[in-house]
Amino acid sequence: MRILVVGDGKVGHTLAESLTREGHDVVIIDRDEEVLQHCQDTLDVLCIQGNGANAKTLLEAGVSAADIVISATASDETNMLCCLIAKRLGAKYTIARIRDPEYNESLTLLQRELGIDLTINPERATAMEISRLLRFPFASNIEFFAKGQVEMVEFRALEHDSIVGRPMKQLAQYLPGIPRVLYAAVEREGQVHIPNGDFIIRSGDRVHVAGDMVTITDYFRFLGRDDIKIRKVMLLGGSRISYYLAKMIIPMGIHVTIIEIDPEKAADLSEMLPQADIILGDGTDQELLTQEAIENMDAFVCLCNRDEENLMTGLYAARQGVPKVIVKNSRVAYEEILSELGLDSMVSPRAITCNNILRYVRARVNGKGTAVERLYRLMDGKAEALEFIARESDPYIGVPLKDLHVRKNTLVAVIVRGNKVIVPFGNDHIEDGDRVVIMAGESGISDLNEVIRR
Repeated sequence: MRILVVGDGKVGHTLAESLTREGHDVVIIDRDEEVLQHCQDTLDVLCIQGNGANAKTLLEAGVSAADIVISATASDETNMLCCLIAKRLGAKYTIARIRDPEYNESLTLLQRELGIDLTINPERATAMEISRLLRFPFASNIEFFAKGQVEMVEFRALEHDSIVGRPMKQLAQYLPGIPRVLYAAVEREGQVHIPNGDFIIRSGDRVHVAGDMVTITDYFRFLGRDDIKIRKVMLLGGSRISYYLAKMIIPMGIHVTIIEIDPEKAADLSEMLPQADIILGDGTDQELLTQEAIENMDAFVCLCNRDEENLMTGLYAARQGVPKVIVKNSRVAYEEILSELGLDSMVSPRAITCNNILRYVRARVNGKGTAVERLYRLMDGKAEALEFIARESDPYIGVPLKDLHVRKNTLVAVIVRGNKVIVPFGNDHIEDGDRVVIMAGESGISDLNEVIRR
């Protein structure tokens, strides 16, 4: 597909890198010559210097033949105008990054009037991810499939966990009553494993399990991981993410304290969030954190603009005994090191945005096949979880899984049929309309027929 990316910032560059890796013809548009030169030196893309909201620039980039135009500049207004002009000039689909909360309530109207096919709000999407982690504090990461019917939860195996040290095929025998979940993937020492019956979980492994909400809850209760309840949360930084997050979790009965160093921003937050405590001060100051009783918090969320401040303050909070610490971090290289230091829960607005857009792109790639409904990149991008809806015309319909060929390093994780969630075995089959969740130790899959066939 021919894809135009307007804005070569962090999101735009990451998107271009991922889309190029998946074989798309990518054009990047940006005003900054130096930024474009770096992009040209590192990626196999065509670079156009200019304003992405200018019709002349878009025509020079070949917008009339573009399958998708993605506008991810720092300006919401520029992104919306770019999508409007691109659609009028012949682009098939347009995607706009829109971040300002002022536009949030009128997004549906804006999409319809401006011809925008998909809008992405990185801060709101990140806040939603954090809210899930606060609801399930024992988890490092949580993803939802099949309209919330299926959960995939990542956690770190501990030495005293009853599942450690035994082959998976023996767990039900040695642990009667253990809820039946699917062990979808395990990361060990940087390597991803799609486990089989002989696989043995070790202490320190990052384990992904999948199942319906009730079964997942019972599973972690069986492991003794449900003892943490989040009632008081402290947020470092009064960013847009903090605002969206506070709006989401205050109705859940969680008391929110936000520390913000900018007086004007702190005053605005006090007006917009009357039920939250807004503290004016430097949230990286250990004396202030002690004064505000950080050790009594159930969770501490670091949402500063600088990764280094988030990471160092998060480590301090963890050392003070805060049960749940979540940090915003855009540097993938840090994640494994920080995980070893006790910071398992990290969120990246850039990664969340890119995953949402990549899912949309893959669905457009394969308009005639069984396209991707949802896509999550797991384990720092080493694995993917994908959701598809099976179609009556697909050749695998009605055939037991044991009689089908399943692509190497992939796994049929969950089948959702109506309101029934099935953790499949060899005799189970897929029916028309089923939602099928696939685990893959690779990227680029866009059609369920690429994974399973007769």
